[in-house]
Amino acid sequence: MTESARQALIGLRDFTTLQWYVVPLLALLFYVYVVEVRDARKSGNWDAVIAGVTIFAADFVNESINGWIFAISGYSALWLAPGPTALRTLVGWNVEIMFMFAIVGILYYKSLDVEPTAKVLGLPNRWFWALFYSGVSVIVELALNKGGLLVWDYRWWNSGFIEVLPIFVFGYLWFYLAAKFAIERPTLKAKVMVPVTLFGVAVALNVIGLGLLGWTY
Repeated sequence: MTESARQALIGLRDFTTLQWYVVPLLALLFYVYVVEVRDARKSGNWDAVIAGVTIFAADFVNESINGWIFAISGYSALWLAPGPTALRTLVGWNVEIMFMFAIVGILYYKSLDVEPTAKVLGLPNRWFWALFYSGVSVIVELALNKGGLLVWDYRWWNSGFIEVLPIFVFGYLWFYLAAKFAIERPTLKAKVMVPVTLFGVAVALNVIGLGLLGWTY
């Protein structure tokens, strides 16, 4: 096991590490969703909420798979978050990351053109913003890595140009494409089933890994 992996296990799901700034962050999250739900009830358009929940659910899936990689390898996860945090929920996930991904899906939706076929720089706007926010996410991750807050132990998941591509595609892009897929479903039920399915996968992974198998990640 790597040293950064050992550090990521320290204080894992330890609520004594909680900080007061979590409270206003939680209030901000509630505010964002209350506003969106209120608007959705008036307009009948739930796409902003669907996009927000879908991207959070997709990140939950990624973090659960990352935990499985940690447990099965006994070496390290693809990414680790061993740095200071108000609460480390999984070895590569913390409460600050969770708040961010709970909101960023709504940010993605709000960036979209009202006309689905509209283009930005020659690209369909929904693809453009998916690529844009994935790129921004990678830049932020590189900065966090430089600061020692987000750590990679595998050489093929690293900061070189070729190594960044898996981070770009599997770390972020598919989140936004999942949101795109969800809001493009023809009925509200079909839209809702996208995040529900993702949450189901994540919960199943953790019930099996943390529960039945007794792994720690």
